[in-house]
Amino acid sequence: MESYLNENFGGVKAKHSSDEALGRWRKVVGVVKNPKRRFRFTANLGKRSEAAAMKRTNQEKLRVAVLVSKAALQFIHGLAPQSEYTVPADVKAAGYGICAEELSSVVESHDLKKLKAHGGTEALISKISTSESDGLSTAKGKLASRQEIFGINKFAETEARSFWVFVWEALQDMTLMILAACAFFSLVVGIATEGWPKGAHDGLGIVASILLVVFVTATSDYRQSLQFKDLDKEKKKITVQVTRSGYRQKLSIYDLLVGDIVHLSIGDQVPADGLFVSGFSLLINESSLTGESEPVAVNAENPFLLSGTKVQDGSCKMLVTTVGMRTQWGKLMATLSEGGDDETPLQVKLNGVATIIGKIGLVFAVVTFAVLTESLFRRKIMDGSYLSWTGDDALELLEFFAIAVTIVVVAVPEGLPLAVTLSLAFAMKKMMNDKALVRHLAACETMGSATSICSDKTGTLTTNHMTVVKACICGKIKEVDNSSETKSLFSELPDSAMTMLSQSIFNNTGGDVVINQDGKREILGTPTETAILELGLSLGGDFQAVRKASTLVKVEPFNSAKKRMGVVIQLPGGAFRAHCKGASEIILASCSKYINDQGNVVPLDSATVAHLNATIDSFANEALRTLCLAYIEVEGDFSANDPIPEDGYTCIGIVGIKDPVRPGVKESVAICRSAGITVRMVTGDNINTAKAIARECGILTEGGLAIEGPDFRIKSAEELNDIVPKIQVMARSSPLDKHTLVKHLRTKLGEVVAVTGDGTNDAPALHEADIGLAMGIAGTEVAKESADVIILDDNFSTIVTVAKWGRSVYINIQKFVQFQLTVNVVALVVNFSSACLTGSAPLTAVQLLWVNMIMDTLGALALATEPPNNELMKRTPVGRKGNFISNIMWRNIMGQAFYQFLVIWYLQTEGKWLFGIKGDNSDLVLNTLIFNCFVFCQVFNEVSSREMERINVFKGILNNNVFVAVLGSTVIFQIIIVQFLGDFANTTPLSFKQWFTCIVIGFIGMPIAAIVKLIPVGSS
Repeated sequence: MESYLNENFGGVKAKHSSDEALGRWRKVVGVVKNPKRRFRFTANLGKRSEAAAMKRTNQEKLRVAVLVSKAALQFIHGLAPQSEYTVPADVKAAGYGICAEELSSVVESHDLKKLKAHGGTEALISKISTSESDGLSTAKGKLASRQEIFGINKFAETEARSFWVFVWEALQDMTLMILAACAFFSLVVGIATEGWPKGAHDGLGIVASILLVVFVTATSDYRQSLQFKDLDKEKKKITVQVTRSGYRQKLSIYDLLVGDIVHLSIGDQVPADGLFVSGFSLLINESSLTGESEPVAVNAENPFLLSGTKVQDGSCKMLVTTVGMRTQWGKLMATLSEGGDDETPLQVKLNGVATIIGKIGLVFAVVTFAVLTESLFRRKIMDGSYLSWTGDDALELLEFFAIAVTIVVVAVPEGLPLAVTLSLAFAMKKMMNDKALVRHLAACETMGSATSICSDKTGTLTTNHMTVVKACICGKIKEVDNSSETKSLFSELPDSAMTMLSQSIFNNTGGDVVINQDGKREILGTPTETAILELGLSLGGDFQAVRKASTLVKVEPFNSAKKRMGVVIQLPGGAFRAHCKGASEIILASCSKYINDQGNVVPLDSATVAHLNATIDSFANEALRTLCLAYIEVEGDFSANDPIPEDGYTCIGIVGIKDPVRPGVKESVAICRSAGITVRMVTGDNINTAKAIARECGILTEGGLAIEGPDFRIKSAEELNDIVPKIQVMARSSPLDKHTLVKHLRTKLGEVVAVTGDGTNDAPALHEADIGLAMGIAGTEVAKESADVIILDDNFSTIVTVAKWGRSVYINIQKFVQFQLTVNVVALVVNFSSACLTGSAPLTAVQLLWVNMIMDTLGALALATEPPNNELMKRTPVGRKGNFISNIMWRNIMGQAFYQFLVIWYLQTEGKWLFGIKGDNSDLVLNTLIFNCFVFCQVFNEVSSREMERINVFKGILNNNVFVAVLGSTVIFQIIIVQFLGDFANTTPLSFKQWFTCIVIGFIGMPIAAIVKLIPVGSS
């Protein structure tokens, strides 16, 4: 079976499956009982191709618009602006000078001529009643009128489906429709021959069973849809920095309005269409809209920003001009959302299992019907009544047909692929509570197979709460404890050095110091920027005064490839000065001078270089992150297009930043090791800092290798094969190094790799990995979009929880498959063999429908929602090549099926003697006992299926409320069916002794299951 599954259903991967692979398994599946239900959680390939066509059309339109605007740019300069635009009356009455449609056409078509006709960006700011410095006013009523005129930043969503839609879909099952037709004929013939109500019992029994199956199925499916809807809402929670009423604040992108001033930086997604107001070195990746991979430089000459594009470099302030469905991105998203997510490998595999068993079941059903019909004909021939057919004969023939159809219902495990979705939906909802947001369904099951985790250091293994605790200024090392004493500690240093330090800290930063709505000072920016700004303020510096004393000419934001950030400022006298900061050894290598303890700039000699390098090493060995600050006087004139100098700098000082290890990380790494998962640290930090933190976390062990990115880069393929398995720490790594490491682990060593990332440059590694884990707090929107799971609290321990849930999903589905295949095998063999040998089937259509519900919907609910336990992390991972239906499962299935078949066959042949049944209704009593024993065998088999290898199946059973509820309701319903619904279910009430015997027969299956588990089987 495994080889058949791999051949026909194995082409679908957890990520980036081709449309050809997705289409191939659909063809193999062929006829399906209920296509609407079976394919509900699979990609809609038709809609997807429609979306792709629309995307291509949009891309072409936008590409032409960009080219036309570039051509127009050459002619527009010097032309007198002409405006023929008339403001609509309602817009004018609301106090605005331009309408939403006009604003939209300016930006969407990159119409520079129209923009100039309206007076440029500054004039538009005035026309839409906003302010570049203060943003929108939040005064009461003003935002409401703005929403009315310009709209809100929300996209059209498909309407949520009601419960009755799921009921209708459950009714689309072909076999249930055939059974419904059988019920109708049974009612007609029964009432015609036996009258009302006696003649209606069989037909009404089938109708009631169909309705019960439909409503239980629909309820389960509806609950799943609600869970996915909640998760979908969480996925769309994106915030941006906005200025409103003069205050910087975080705001959901769905609360943005036309006129908002948004602050964008590297890795952000542009949240609406807009215009560039001010900024530096802004590069926008428009590939999601135009298909062009080359980034576009956005500035005052080309100020257009489109929703859905990504900030690749630089930063800016943007004026929001168009929101929601008026943007191209809004229109595109509405189409894309209908395409659905790719199906997961497990869903596809279980579709394969359902297909194989369905085909076998169909053959069995046809043969059973043929045998039963033949026995009826033979009996009538022997009676000599083959020419006279009564209503009873017709009912009997109809019952045979209903049994054959019901065998197909039971045999085709339609619930298998949906059990995956049920288990994944349950796990995703629970993981959300554990601070992990799953973006792609397949990530849940893939994480259970993970063999390697490549983790960032900052913010994942550490707390990301940074403070400067040491500094080396003018060659002197100072310990920084708290702000009250910091100023006095540095008082002995020359004023010129302290002035230069303040200028460097406050100008060369991606952060900001603002007064918040409570009137308190607040530092905005990354934890590193915040720590350095905190140092500058504690030294008595004034952020705003230092910034106003000079003019920013150029900003190069921090780049993980260069590992540095730089700015150029123009001083009051007109001279230019460049400041840079970054990785200590890299910045120090570009310095030729330093400020000595007298405040003089002197050349760097070998002794000073050795002293500074020793300082860097001593800071790093204390697990401190080190940064070097330097400056250079720029000769002559300088423009924003000129490159910032690379060397010849003067070293101002080195700071050591403490970022403590998160509590619980060491224990989590130990859990990973016991689970067979290798944890590797990949960081841009100094190798000594990385090694110190790795030892503290338990990642770097005896015999493990710590390597620097530049050394890793130059290794040959053969050398990589030798060293990659030993690498535990990679320091000073570039995004490309991370990508190379992940690719080598996956392709050459066959590992299932999970990778963490937070920056824009981490996107390729997140995309390459089997599971991409983005950070929810520190992560950029670009990283989150490339990831499969978002770690909401940025904590490594949460990653271990994700791995535990992944294993739980995989094993829960295995348990359910084992349970369902056992019922399949027994129900098929019993009804088929009985029909062939005795000419009658012991289980009626109504009884088989009830058994089908126990093993399908209720079984999935009970077994596929088992919460994870700590024992899961003591097993070795499944890895890339593990068989889903393992030998252990086949052993358990065969052992249990053999016992159940023997029991039912023995009851059929010797049951009357065993129970001492006599009288006219002895056959009905015996069939009721067989049905009752069969159901209790499934109830106790369900308990045994909780553990596939362990003998103790009761451990933690009371912690799973769903399992207990399903088991309890199954038993209660069984009592009601046998004791009170005999006319409908073809049963008769049983005595206490008979009930006790049935329960004991079912229970004996548990010790037999335990004995079977002791039989050793190979893994392949």
